Amino acid sequence: MERGSRESFTRMGTLGIEEECFVVDEDGRPTSGTDDLVYEHDPPEILEGRLDHELFKFVIETQTPLIEDPDDARDSLLAIRQALVDHAQAHGYRIAAAGLHPLAKWQELEHAEKPRYRAQLDRIQYPQHRNTTAGVHVHVGVDDADKAVWIANELRWYVPIMLALSANSPYWNGFDTGLQSARAKIFEALPNTGMPTHFEDFEAFDRFERRMLETDSINDRGELWYDVRPHTAHGTVELRTPDGQADPDVVLAFVEYAHALVEALAEEYEDGATGHDHRRELLDENKWRAIRYGQDASFIDRELEGTVELGELVDRECERLGIDGIKRVYERESGADRQRRLLEDEGPDALCDSLFLQTE
Repeated sequence: MERGSRESFTRMGTLGIEEECFVVDEDGRPTSGTDDLVYEHDPPEILEGRLDHELFKFVIETQTPLIEDPDDARDSLLAIRQALVDHAQAHGYRIAAAGLHPLAKWQELEHAEKPRYRAQLDRIQYPQHRNTTAGVHVHVGVDDADKAVWIANELRWYVPIMLALSANSPYWNGFDTGLQSARAKIFEALPNTGMPTHFEDFEAFDRFERRMLETDSINDRGELWYDVRPHTAHGTVELRTPDGQADPDVVLAFVEYAHALVEALAEEYEDGATGHDHRRELLDENKWRAIRYGQDASFIDRELEGTVELGELVDRECERLGIDGIKRVYERESGADRQRRLLEDEGPDALCDSLFLQTE
């Protein structure tokens, strides 16, 4: 039974970026291509050991190498994206990205054969059968296990901000859900997802992870699919909340924000700050607002008393942390709004074209 450990947490501030994308045909429609791209053909060298597939044969996942310096994040992400696009093109496919592919109908698409996914389908049934979601996961290295758990606790309040800014999945199974991020809601139908509770320290988290494994609640620790979690193998805090994105600038804005947040919270921890033991139900309310309203959301504030508009929060965070990526994301048309506009004004071809993965 593979387990992570306290000893994994050795380095502060390293980065890793995982992206889930869609394998599509020349017209941008979902197609089963992961067997070809993952198993049948050797990927470019940079993707070796960093290319896998998800539950459906049209969802593929990449991981960057370990990024030592945050200034290298852009080059690393773009190199991985270019390699994936080239690999797909060489075998007759293209790559697209969003939280959900707007034209994907789960009943018509093939599930992967991998035993891990077959076991999940058997155990979870309907919620997993329809899980066509694709997200972005950002790992930030933390040099102490208790610190990592404390930071993950604190990050729970920030998760809805990132989700609101990333909301890029209004359509699911061929219809408009009325949500800005239907992906987040579809994914929450699975067990062990959504907003985690507060953990007192690493021992409490480790005990929980161990109990879930020992009681056969999960088959491996990777099946704890919460929006934020200490990753006990990589020695990171992992933020798993954003929708997939075609535009690398949007992903990099979240990487910049996640890195700055973790570094700032690490300083608070070292200064002996008292953490917030927020009720999960109130954090769930904020997440719901992000799902429903995206960039138009207002949130219950960090002290859980009044409310604050997303725009005000973005300004405040950029000033506090010395960043500007999320400000640029906020000021542009949201992914969900853009999808709706393109479908209404120009039709499904233009919508699919807009989702092709960008590499510069």
